Amino acid sequence: MDLNMMNCELLATCSALGYLEGDTYHKEPDCLESVKDLIRYLRHEDDTRDVRQQLGAAQILQSDLLPILTQHRQDKPLFDAVIRLMVNLTQPALLCFGSVPKEPSFRHHFLQVLAYLQAYKEAFASEKAFGVLSETLYELLQLGWEERQEEDNLLIERILLLVRNILHVPADLDQEKRIDDDASVHDQLLWAIHLSGLDDLLLFLASSPAEQQWSLHVLEIVSLMFRDQNPEQLAGVGQGRLAKERNTDVAELEALRQREMAEKKTRALQRSNRHSRFGGSYIVQGLKSIGERDLIFHKGLHNLQNYSSDLGKQPRRVPKRRQAAQELSIQRRSALNVRLFLRDFCSEFLENCYNRLMGSVKDHLLREKAQQHDETYYMWALAFFMAFNRAASFRPGLVSETLSVRTFHFIEQNLTNYYEMMLTDRKEAASWARRMHLALKAYQELLATVNEMDMSPDEAVRESSRIIKNNIFYVMEYRELFLALFRKFDERCQPRSFLRDLVETTHLFLKMLERFCRSRGNLVVQNKRKKRKKKKKVLDQPVASDNVSYSAGELEAMWPSLAEQLQCSAQDPELSLDSMVPFDAASEVPVEEQRAEAMVRIQDCLLAGQAPQALTLLRSAREVWPEGDVFGSQDISAEEEIQLLKQILCAPLPRQQGPEEQGAEEEEEEEEEEEELQAVQVSEKEFNFLDYLKRFASSTVVRAYVLLLRSYRQNSAHTNHCIVKMLHRLAHDLKMEALLFQLSLFCLFNRLLSDPAAGAYKELVTFAKYILGKFFALAAVNQKAFMELLFWKNTAVVREMAEGYGCLDAGSSSRRPPMWSPEEESQLQELYLAHKDVEGQDLVDTILAHLKTPRTRKQVIHHLVRLGLADSVKDFQRKGTHIVLWTEDQELELQRLFEEFQDSDDVLGHIMKNITAKRSRARIVDKLLALGLVAERRELYKKRRKKLAPSSLPNEEEPLKDFCQEDLEEEENLPEEESEEDEEKEEDSEAEQAQESSVLSTENLGQSLYQEGFSSPLLWLQTCLIRVAEDREEDGCSQPVPLVPLTEENEEAMENEQFQRLLRKLGVRPPSSGQETFWRIPAKLSPSQLRRIAASLSQPEEEQKLQPGLEPKVPGDQGPEEQEEQRAEALRALLVARKKKAGLLSPDGEGASGEKEQLHMVPRKRQLLDSDEEQEEDEGRIKAPESRAPGIQKKKRFQIEDEDEND
Repeated sequence: MDLNMMNCELLATCSALGYLEGDTYHKEPDCLESVKDLIRYLRHEDDTRDVRQQLGAAQILQSDLLPILTQHRQDKPLFDAVIRLMVNLTQPALLCFGSVPKEPSFRHHFLQVLAYLQAYKEAFASEKAFGVLSETLYELLQLGWEERQEEDNLLIERILLLVRNILHVPADLDQEKRIDDDASVHDQLLWAIHLSGLDDLLLFLASSPAEQQWSLHVLEIVSLMFRDQNPEQLAGVGQGRLAKERNTDVAELEALRQREMAEKKTRALQRSNRHSRFGGSYIVQGLKSIGERDLIFHKGLHNLQNYSSDLGKQPRRVPKRRQAAQELSIQRRSALNVRLFLRDFCSEFLENCYNRLMGSVKDHLLREKAQQHDETYYMWALAFFMAFNRAASFRPGLVSETLSVRTFHFIEQNLTNYYEMMLTDRKEAASWARRMHLALKAYQELLATVNEMDMSPDEAVRESSRIIKNNIFYVMEYRELFLALFRKFDERCQPRSFLRDLVETTHLFLKMLERFCRSRGNLVVQNKRKKRKKKKKVLDQPVASDNVSYSAGELEAMWPSLAEQLQCSAQDPELSLDSMVPFDAASEVPVEEQRAEAMVRIQDCLLAGQAPQALTLLRSAREVWPEGDVFGSQDISAEEEIQLLKQILCAPLPRQQGPEEQGAEEEEEEEEEEEELQAVQVSEKEFNFLDYLKRFASSTVVRAYVLLLRSYRQNSAHTNHCIVKMLHRLAHDLKMEALLFQLSLFCLFNRLLSDPAAGAYKELVTFAKYILGKFFALAAVNQKAFMELLFWKNTAVVREMAEGYGCLDAGSSSRRPPMWSPEEESQLQELYLAHKDVEGQDLVDTILAHLKTPRTRKQVIHHLVRLGLADSVKDFQRKGTHIVLWTEDQELELQRLFEEFQDSDDVLGHIMKNITAKRSRARIVDKLLALGLVAERRELYKKRRKKLAPSSLPNEEEPLKDFCQEDLEEEENLPEEESEEDEEKEEDSEAEQAQESSVLSTENLGQSLYQEGFSSPLLWLQTCLIRVAEDREEDGCSQPVPLVPLTEENEEAMENEQFQRLLRKLGVRPPSSGQETFWRIPAKLSPSQLRRIAASLSQPEEEQKLQPGLEPKVPGDQGPEEQEEQRAEALRALLVARKKKAGLLSPDGEGASGEKEQLHMVPRKRQLLDSDEEQEEDEGRIKAPESRAPGIQKKKRFQIEDEDEND
């Protein structure tokens, strides 16, 4: 739609408002309804704000709404509706579009709306419109609090919003082209506000305790009124020109005059007396051209000094994202009468309103009654009015509300918050930088006011200043704030004015701090440092902490003596359990997760020959962790305890790796093996000003100062003084002149010294000559100083330049590793050649064990590479070394291994065993999750197959191994660092034995549940498993299937601990915390595994009754296919028989009614659920199990809706 052509309905609505005849506006009868229609149209406008643009193009506000407002004020409903419509039409363009659009089409609409707003602002610059608003607001404020209606409060708020919107419209500088001391549109608006008396009403609202609800509105309007003003210049209006201002103007004029005279002189020298068509060509000796020859200059000699190699080059285009931030705030001098009015307004505001209004606004901010970012108006008002008070007639009592340590803390807190948000929220970095600039201005003004209080003749004021400074300088955050701002200064989002204010504030802070230190003699300040402490990965072990491996023969030889000690200790009635605690109460690892560590401690005691301590630990651990009978049952006999300790002694328990021998260079290995925690430690120390100043001796800080110094012509004299003072502190006070030896700074010095107006910058010129003299004095001794000009330097390089290269290495010679002698190199070579082909051992560890001189691992590896015995340091990476990058071939190999072993009991173990590039468990798990091969970590946990009694296992070491693996791998919240240890790999025969033992253990649990009366829930569980197996065979895909108990008996069984234990044994996954409700059959179980699990739940007695022709076989003698088929046949026959016995085969009507009842009982779930009451089969379709395996009819499926998607 063409926005220049008004919509017909909108045109008809506007025509029904009325018409203007001369100066009189005649409203139509439907004027009120038309205004309401326009409000309705604006509510439903599109993203381009088409209605707003059409109304702006038709000038509805200028030609209709403003005349209605001024001439029909007595029509209250119409007046209220017009105010509502004007508030909507004048709202800022940023609110309409959310932000400045980047798309060209939307940016065009944004600029168009902004142009219409500027036209509205010009139309409002009349005394008549503001007179009506002022009179209406005065009448409403005359009403008492009891007499005011809700409509009156709404009208007051809308009038304040309308004034705010009009003042908020930015000025169009290209259109106005106003100079200083000329009345701009904004000045005309302010003068209209003054003539209408609205400024007095604003002062009343700000000072009245009964009108606190309008505090933020008033503060926002006041901030918009003074947005172009300079408080120090405003305070001096009407008092004549001060001597300081006159001196400044004279210096500027003198600099301009000198530059003009220099340019005239240069032009006169370039003008020759006689014209020559041949300018001449010259060879410049000593200046090379692009090749190796001397430069040929084709112009006159008078142009030679202006020669540059950059002439004729195409300037590099700076990308938009790297361009320097633009200045948004522009200060100008308004017309004199406007400045006088604003000065009087400021004086009255400080006298009567400032303390009360700022206290009210602060209360709103702290109680979060304000809108987001309203604290920026508070900080602006603080900076502006405190600066005005300091420049006019300094009276600390007028600003006492904001002159406290709490205000310093509030500003510092917001400044730090803006600083952090600018670093994190990169898209809105410019907005956060503007807010940070406001906070910095407020902080600067607080410091300036405290500094002014120091020079007050009143002793009480000086004492208050001393207390505030004592608190500020004591706290570390206030001292570190400027360093952080300098280090993170980014000219892409922070304008040059921010850097100027930061430099001036830092100068003021350092001056105050230096003076305070001199007056006090010694100053004690707060110091915070991060205390690094190492988190222990392994509990304190009393003995055998060196993880020495023992062979099976050594353990067998050790056992007889231990058995004798254990038999004596078992009969000892004085053996106390209180002497040893099996867990570390001070450890951050929960007590429930320390079972594996307790098992390791028991084994360590046995290996050290301390049998009584091992027995005591075992009994104590049994008391702490009775579940699972891992440390034996409560009624265990002494002989069984001794056998259990023998199993612990012989078991290959996985241990956490202890910290290795670490040299000064092994920081990377330390990070991998130990987790370092940081705790802030607060202390006090005596403050040294020079030590604090050394913190500024950084290239980032110097670079920021040099950046601001480049615009020395535009800077004020005070700004240039602040820059030179800081650089002089670094160069002279700290003796670090070499920190400023940088080519870009020297180019700036060259431009300064060749400036015709250099006389106006005497301080800069003196400092430049001082630095250049120091450089040439150093260059006479150190010829490398010329090359150092190309780089920014740190303090270490500065010291080396001054004292000689290598002085730092000589001072820290104790840290340097000793040199390798020829004998040591030959020994290293012999050891490498002797052990490089030996498998099963770490080559570097073996070399370290045989070296005479103690070396670190890193030193040995680097020297092997230096001798040419190894190609790279990567050849000696140990298992579990942190490898970050995965190649494409490695990802394909990992995917292939996962697909090969995804049905095995230990997927992750097989992958780690067969993968080519050895990596830690955590890295492989992260990559599997990143590739989408698994959805969650628990899918990679090892299948837990262990028996209740350790003595029933074929291999006695298996229960201990499974237990420890379970503790180290099962817990979901276990840190990745603790799961990076390598597991003991199982052989195929051991895996088969563990699988059979797991089946036997499941059968034992099932039999105990049958005896406790859980036969019906077990039958339901069998049915669900078989049904899921059949569905997965038919569909060819698998998904986790929830087990939903639809009967009360099944629900009670699912809540039983022993039944849940059986489910875990079978591999059924418990519900995730907060996300799921039901147990689920995991997707990784294949149909054959599901049938095998279901067969393990049947009763052997009933199987034998149902299958008289089958002879029982030992599970080990049967083949897996025969055993699976036999169990499936027995299960089907058993299922039919038990259905008949229980009388569950009911008529269709009863079954249907039962289904409806169950559907009403359970919550609505959008899942495919298996019903345990829908297994109705025709008796004619059931055949004897001897002829063929009876088929089980497929159960019906219900699709039950649920609003909870997580279930």
